[in-house]
Amino acid sequence: MPKVKLNDVAVECKETIKGEASLPVVGLEHLIPGEVCLTQWSDDSDNTFTKRFRKGQVLFSRRRAYLKKAAVAPFDGICSGDITVIAARPEVLEPELLPFIIQNDALFDYAVGHSAGSLSPRVKWEHLKNYEFELPDKSKQSRLARLLWAVEDARKAYQTLIQRSEELVKSQFIEMFRRENSGKQDWPTLKIGEVYNVKSSKRIYAKELVPAGIPFLKVADILDRIATGTSTPTAYISQEKYRELKEMGLVPETGDILVTSRGTIGKCYIITSKDEFYFQDGMISWLHPKPGCQLLPEFIAALFEEEEFLKALDEATNKTTVTYISLDKLGGLSVICPPERMQHGYLDFVHQLDKSKHSAQKALEDLQATQKALIRKYLG
Repeated sequence: MPKVKLNDVAVECKETIKGEASLPVVGLEHLIPGEVCLTQWSDDSDNTFTKRFRKGQVLFSRRRAYLKKAAVAPFDGICSGDITVIAARPEVLEPELLPFIIQNDALFDYAVGHSAGSLSPRVKWEHLKNYEFELPDKSKQSRLARLLWAVEDARKAYQTLIQRSEELVKSQFIEMFRRENSGKQDWPTLKIGEVYNVKSSKRIYAKELVPAGIPFLKVADILDRIATGTSTPTAYISQEKYRELKEMGLVPETGDILVTSRGTIGKCYIITSKDEFYFQDGMISWLHPKPGCQLLPEFIAALFEEEEFLKALDEATNKTTVTYISLDKLGGLSVICPPERMQHGYLDFVHQLDKSKHSAQKALEDLQATQKALIRKYLG
C-alpha cells in the first residue's frame, strides 16, 4: 500500500465561535486515553473556549501526547485551545476511518517525538500533518472502517457489561445491608476502633532503605496491588529488618486490612498469606481485628466502596494541601455488623459475578488487541 502524509487526507479545522452557550463544551479532562469515541463533556457555558468542532471530526489533545487522548465527536460543540480539531478530506479518505488513523500508537509516538516544551509538551499541527502511514485505496476504506467500528461496538458492549456488573454489586450491597431495606434493626453499629486495632507501621528511615530486599510500599504501590494484584516497588528494607519487625508483631497478618490514608483515601488491600512487604507509616493505615471480631475483611473492603460510608469517610478527611485521614478519625467511623452468614452470602454473590466480569474483561482485552493489530496492519 502507498504511504501518505496525514495532511494529504485530513485538515486542521480552525473554526471559531462566540456566544453560543447551548453548545456542549469539551476540555482536555473529557478526553479519555485510548478511547475512540467522546463520552464526556460539559454543558457549563462559563468558559473562554472559542474553538468550534463539528460532528464526526476528531478532537486530538496536542498537550502531553503520550496520554493518547483523541476521540471522534458525536455532536457539534466548542473545545479547549489545547485540542486540535481534525477533519477528513472526504474525496480521498473515508471519514469513518479517520478516528482509527488518529487513534494509532504509531501516530502518538510520532507526536511525542515532535512535541516541544518541558513541563507541558505540545505538538503543533505543522508537525503532526507530516506523519506518514499506509492507506488502502478508497474502494477498500469503507470495508476496513466497518470492520474497525464493529470491533469498537463490541468493545463498548463489554465495557458496558463490566460497568453494569459493578453497579449490580453496589445495588446488592444496598439491598442486603441498608437498614431501610433489610429490616434488621437489631444489627449492632460499632466504631471501627471497637472491632479493629487501628494503627500504622513502624517508621522506616531513609538510612534503613536498601537497594534490594523486602519491598517497602507507598500508597501508589498499594493501589497497584488493589488493581492488579502486584506492584513495582522502588524502595526496599533488608531481610534482617523485616524479620526484626515481624518478631515484634509489627508486620500485618493474613486477613489484616491496609487502608490508603493520604492523597487517595479509603482504598482497601487485604493481606494474603503470600504477601511479604512492609509499608510507609502515615500514608497507609493498618486494621488488625480484635478478639471476637466477626467482620470479614472482604466485607469491610466492600463497605469502604458503599456510598453512605464514603460520605462519612469524606467528612472525616482532613482537606489541606494533601488530603489525609488520621488514625483516630478512621477508628471513629461507624460500621454495621450483620451476621457472618449474610456477609458470606454477599461475598459468594460477588465472587460469582467476578467470574463473569473476569471473562468480560478478558474478551475486552482481546478485542483491544485485535483492534490495534488491524490498525497496525492496514494503517501502519
